[in-house]
Amino acid sequence: MSIIERSPPIQPVQPPRARRHYLNSGYSVASWLLTVDHKRIALLYLVSITFFFVIGGIAATVVRLDLMTPQGDLVRTETYNKLFTAHGVIMVFFFLIPSIPAVLGNFLVPLMIGARDLAFPRLNLLSWYIYMLGGAFTLYALLAGGVDTGWTFYAPYSSTYSNTYVMATAVGIFITGFSSILTGLNFVVSIHKMRAPGLTWFRLPLFIWSIYATSIIMVLGTPVLAISILLVAMERLFGFGIFDPRLGGDPILFQHLFWFYSHPAVYIMILPSMGVVSEIIPCFCRRRPFGYAFIGFSSVAIAVFGFLVWGHHLFVSGQSVYAGLVFSMLSYLVAIPSAIKVFNWTASMHKGSISFETPMLYALGFIGLFTMGGLTGLFVAALAVDVHVHDTYFVVAHFHYIMVGGAVMGYLGGIHFWWPKMTGRMYPENWARLSAILIFFGFNLTFFPQYILGYLGMPRRYHVYPPEFQVLNVMSSAGASILAVGYFFPLTYLLWSLWYGKPTTSNPWNATGLEWQTPSPPPTENFTETPIVVDEAYDYERFDQQVGTGGAR
Repeated sequence: MSIIERSPPIQPVQPPRARRHYLNSGYSVASWLLTVDHKRIALLYLVSITFFFVIGGIAATVVRLDLMTPQGDLVRTETYNKLFTAHGVIMVFFFLIPSIPAVLGNFLVPLMIGARDLAFPRLNLLSWYIYMLGGAFTLYALLAGGVDTGWTFYAPYSSTYSNTYVMATAVGIFITGFSSILTGLNFVVSIHKMRAPGLTWFRLPLFIWSIYATSIIMVLGTPVLAISILLVAMERLFGFGIFDPRLGGDPILFQHLFWFYSHPAVYIMILPSMGVVSEIIPCFCRRRPFGYAFIGFSSVAIAVFGFLVWGHHLFVSGQSVYAGLVFSMLSYLVAIPSAIKVFNWTASMHKGSISFETPMLYALGFIGLFTMGGLTGLFVAALAVDVHVHDTYFVVAHFHYIMVGGAVMGYLGGIHFWWPKMTGRMYPENWARLSAILIFFGFNLTFFPQYILGYLGMPRRYHVYPPEFQVLNVMSSAGASILAVGYFFPLTYLLWSLWYGKPTTSNPWNATGLEWQTPSPPPTENFTETPIVVDEAYDYERFDQQVGTGGAR
């Protein structure tokens, strides 16, 4: 992408603190807590979701340690139920859903569209405070005694029978939902109204397409979750009997409402990662993405189809066979736009000048894990197969390959790709590559055995299991240990790089895109002059000719 009076792509390296930018525009606590700068708010989110990731990771670690023995000798059954519920609630609602939109989306959307900020800066800060308030309620529930319903809160157990802290947890999730809605609204309005002159829809970076599609789901789907939780609260407090069959209610109604939001929520987690990968692959292959329009429209198609497939979670709930057939076919249809993306990424790499820096390793890892998770999604979309594997570890493995393998790989790839832009410093490349390899290997050792466990019939959420499943469970726990080490490395070396990392140029990857044409870290106002876009987003061939690098970095 080029602009009139474009800055030179390679600039002399300057220490990040030698000039004024968004990081040194104020050092007081108030300057951070009251900021309306989208870049600072992105960093507030980065710190917050990292904290919740560690909490959720600790819960998962204890669960895996407990499952190393068939009798579950580490914790009691009640504690085990609370641990996997805490893991699910925190990871889904406080890490996976907000991770890329709130951190990378907040930081990058205005930079990528050539704007000074988002459309509603104060609303953006309010979104973070709402997120923190919801997190505080949920942490209170966990510290006060925990909740044992599972992250799905299935009624009537959650609405009638559970005597744990369901209400406090539900209130925390209910509040956090408003943060998602406000963030999505801010992105949609900003992308519609604040694009730089010349930045047409078909010149937009593919990351923006993915954030736009994600925002639509956040705005339209999250209120349904809020209503579901509100109904559970009314049932618990006033005994309305909405879900209690003894009072004429229907517990299946809760599942319909919950999955109408929660299945599209899977795409809230994975679509932004797809956008990140769509930025990384052209840069590290020095090629235009194959089928730009198909990748962009497939993001929108995934958002639309995502609202039509919730019924495949209810195949064994007693819904009619005809309804099951319709939801099965619709679930297969959603695989088409996902497959288009994988095909186009692969075609983009064909004959490309590929280099294997850390972001590219994460992008390749994403494609592998997402493809694995997507293909096994076809198994659970099939009526007959789903009856066999429903509520087994096969399903656990499937959604972890998508929601953790795919989403986290994309998130870490994006953090490494834009870290020089965010901080003005490089991270240690060798440590980062080692971390990416450990995470990929540890992830597969953790979750691939769970496909076999589920196929052999081990149900999920069980505290004890037959001895013949122990070997596979020990393999899974060993993989989780390697995965934890892999995750610990970036926490360490990225913090180290803030003080000791090598100062970088404005564009260390020689990438196209408006965000790379402003200094690193960016000034408070993002651009000294409003950029004017005059050509497409990913013309790497011409870019390399202009700077004479031949694609080298």
